[in-house]
Amino acid sequence: MLKVHSFTFNPYQENTYLISDEENNCLIIDPGMYNYKEEDTFREYISEHNLKPIQLLNTHCHIDHVLGNHFIYEEYGLISSFHEGEISTFVSVTAYAPQMGIPYTQAPIAKKFLKDTDTLRLGKHELQIIYAPGHSPAHLCFYSPDYGFLIGGDVLFKNSIGRTDLPGGNHEQLLKNIKEKIYTLPDETLVYPGHGPTTTIGSEKKSNPFVTA
Repeated sequence: MLKVHSFTFNPYQENTYLISDEENNCLIIDPGMYNYKEEDTFREYISEHNLKPIQLLNTHCHIDHVLGNHFIYEEYGLISSFHEGEISTFVSVTAYAPQMGIPYTQAPIAKKFLKDTDTLRLGKHELQIIYAPGHSPAHLCFYSPDYGFLIGGDVLFKNSIGRTDLPGGNHEQLLKNIKEKIYTLPDETLVYPGHGPTTTIGSEKKSNPFVTA
């Protein structure tokens, strides 16, 4: 059985996710904590639930999704896995974070990167990787067909989509990937987005004003 728990961190109100299995192993996705209080909140949850972090993942590498990468590295010894196409996005955070008044320490970069053909494992469970750039150059989503959920990052939100006016963004590419790779998932699939409340594929196909089925 997989369980998903979310936290909302940092001034961007970014959703950080934990996926845990029946053995209390867990994946950490898009850690956004950026101050001691948020770090303590996360640390206490891990401790209280006896969770064992085994892998750190980033859907993409915009500042709000990587603010906690260094904390996770220091606390649990995990180096993030993301698509190689996100390296420049990740490295650029060091330059612009101070301009935004946000404290930031860059974490190490892994020597091995995720590919859309990879499969993620959490105990006896698997997550599929969906390559869906457009919001960022090499954005990934993580999908569990067995449990019917998608960790969607900033691709699809409730009645909205990811912005495409940032470096590496491509509006037409984002719409194409939503239609061809996200909307083709079962309607009942629960979408855990990078910001805001959860939604479902079926709901967005009916009511999302930015992209229709």
